[in-house]
Amino acid sequence: MNIIDTHCDALFKLQWNVRSQYDKKPSLDYQNAEELDTNVRRLQQGDVKVQFYAIFIPPEVPENEKWQHALEQVDLFYREVIGKNPNIVHIRSWKDLETLQEEEIGAVITLEGADPIGNDIVKLRHLFRLGVLSFGLTWNHANLCADGAEEPRGAGLTVWGKEVVKENNRHQVLTDVSHLSVRGFWDVIELADYPFASHSNARTVCDHPRNLYDDQIRALIEKNGTIHVVFYPPFINEGKETAEIADLLRHIDHICSLGGEKHIGFGSDFDGISSRVRRLEHAGQYENLINELLKYYPEETVKGFCYQNFMDCRPHIR
Repeated sequence: MNIIDTHCDALFKLQWNVRSQYDKKPSLDYQNAEELDTNVRRLQQGDVKVQFYAIFIPPEVPENEKWQHALEQVDLFYREVIGKNPNIVHIRSWKDLETLQEEEIGAVITLEGADPIGNDIVKLRHLFRLGVLSFGLTWNHANLCADGAEEPRGAGLTVWGKEVVKENNRHQVLTDVSHLSVRGFWDVIELADYPFASHSNARTVCDHPRNLYDDQIRALIEKNGTIHVVFYPPFINEGKETAEIADLLRHIDHICSLGGEKHIGFGSDFDGISSRVRRLEHAGQYENLINELLKYYPEETVKGFCYQNFMDCRPHIR
């Protein structure tokens, strides 16, 4: 079955490798480097039809260098991901998803945390021109847009953050709630035309700040957003670095129980996680997840989880 995966950190891993060249480390080959969970070979093995690639800037990067880091990751996307792989096609508009050929893989650029743009609307619009189609306002901490999920203050969106959401609406860009504070989440639900969670699980099943409460899940469903379950064990099993596929299915079951059967997808967080679900350790192992799902859900429902739910809920060009 074709897969849409709405979150990976391959661009950050590629950039980290390039910036470590003083250690004489060889460059990572996106075609088949074993260090990359989402290399081309593994995407093909796992039938990943569309992969979202996040721009992520670690908090320790100085403020005056964050924009440069973001541009470096976009450059690596153009040079290493699509530039050297003719079968990987840059998705610049949601309509492009409809024209992918059988042998092609779609690639979507996203932003995980608005730190690189500061409060500069020109930088925001430049990211749209470069092809960013999903915008996460924060990572785990606070920035000029909002507080993140692990910021103790727990504030919502700032005036600037609200303007960013409005710009997302104008450009039919998704507003990603996965790393937001609870108050920030509700501000987005009020303002965003296209809210979604790129990589979050159910907080009722695993009480972690990065997961979503039941009322948040219901709110996303009501706004026709999708919730993409994440494969990081601490977000699956509270306080644990290990998980089985069956543990991940508990989150899917719970979201379904809230009316979310048509709103579930996958957001692996491959290349950005330090521990993995057993037998679901890289993109090439998606078949193991699909086979488990087919034991409990009809094939059409599983196809929805894999691909169709996102296709049905995504922004449609007016």
